[in-house]
This record gives sequence, structure tokens and C-alpha cells, in this order.
Amino acid sequence: MTQAQLAERAPVVSGAPLLQVNDVSVVFGGIVALNGVSFDMQKGHILGLIGPNGAGKTTLFNCLSRLYQPSKGDILMEGESILRRPAHKISEIGIGRTFQNVALFPNLTVRDNIRVGKHARTNSDIISDSLKLPWVRKSETAINKDVSDILDYLDLHGVADTIVSGLPFGTQKRVELARALAAEPKILLLDEPAGGLNHEEVYVLGDLIRRIRNDRGVTVLLVEHHMGLVMSIADHVVALNFGKKLAEGTPAAVQKDPAVIKAYLGDKDS
Repeated sequence: MTQAQLAERAPVVSGAPLLQVNDVSVVFGGIVALNGVSFDMQKGHILGLIGPNGAGKTTLFNCLSRLYQPSKGDILMEGESILRRPAHKISEIGIGRTFQNVALFPNLTVRDNIRVGKHARTNSDIISDSLKLPWVRKSETAINKDVSDILDYLDLHGVADTIVSGLPFGTQKRVELARALAAEPKILLLDEPAGGLNHEEVYVLGDLIRRIRNDRGVTVLLVEHHMGLVMSIADHVVALNFGKKLAEGTPAAVQKDPAVIKAYLGDKDS
């Protein structure tokens, strides 16, 4: 890693974590998908969540975004449990996410997909919108400006009015990231963002994730198989295997951990 990249690491911080995963377990019909997983996430950090296929990464992600309910344990954001919130209310407390398989509205334009993310943070309703009340018009003006700013930030203005289904996969991933940022998240959950990207696109993605953290103060939880990406941008790494936490620490420490090496490469003596 270059000195410039090291300099872009988040500073060491103290105080209460932004997010706490406390002894979380998930059981599906007798199958243990997560088994007592705990870790803290500091504000302003990029945390990489790694592990082989079936390790429980996506299950944990789906608990954080409230698609799954843990069988045991709790998840706290800024000291308060998120588990009583339904999935459609999770953006209100500042949690946004992207998906491993792009989950955009395929027949909408790039601009309108981003607007969907922005509307997740507004208080408008169908009656107010229909009557075009003054506060609604003012809100729409602010939304249009924010959407335009995000289009600029992610270099999407050139395709702003293009239907997303006709765009290259890498561009669609950027649109999904733009939609997530439109909701002004405190924590951004990125699910396999490098999947389907070529080497150059992965390099650009890593730079973009660091830039989002630095420019916008967004804390990032990254689930990713691309170890080069994780180890180059993460401040902290948590490794899972078979639903349990194997190791936790700096990227360098986790890379050298014998249990992590065994999980990825197998036991050479077996």
C-alpha cells in the first residue's frame, strides 16, 4: 500500500461505537447461520466483513438492514436497538445499502432511481404531493438540487436521463451507490460491490469508497470477496466462518491469522 493510501485511513477514534453487533445468532429451521457474532464499528471507519462462501456474511448484512430478525442478540446504532424497526424504516435512522445483485428500478431513469433514495428521507405524503402544497414544492426543489449534486459527484450526469436497464453493469452499480447516498446514510452497507467488475473498475471503486468516507463522513461496512480491495481500504476487518467470528483486527493482522488462512486455504496437514 502506498503512503498516500495509508494517509487516507480513518484516524484512531475513542468513545462509543456507532454500531454494535452483540452476540447475534440466526437459526433457520435448525441450521445455524450465525452463532454469537459480536463486533463494534467506529464512526468514520471502513470495516471489511470477510469469509468464505457460507460464512454468514450476507445473513449478518440482512440483519443489519432488517431483512432478517436475529434469533438471539441485539444490534445497536448510537446506543439504541434497531431490531424493532421494519426494513422500510431503517433508512430513517441512517442505514443505507447496496445489493450483491443490483436492485434498481430497471424501467426508471438514473435520475429517478436516485430520487427514490432521496424520497426515503422526506416526510411527504400522497395528499400533500397531489395538492402541491408550498412545503412540498420547496422540498422538491431541494431534492432536485441534491440529486444533481450526487450525479456530479459520481460522474453520472451524462446518463442521468437514461433508462438504467440499458446501462453497463459497472454503471448500474454506481447508480445503486448514488441511490444509497441520496438517503444521506450514516452507515453505508456495501454488499459485494466489486462483483462483476474488471481490475481497473475495482481500483476505481476502492478510491471512490475512500472518497465517500472522507468527503461525506459516511461509515462503511463492506462485505467483499475481493481481498485486494478489502485489505487496501479497510481500517478494521472481521472474518467469519461457518457463522462464527474467526478473527478481528487490522487488515495486516487478520491476513496473518492462522484461523483465517486455514478457512480460506484449508488445513495443509489434513
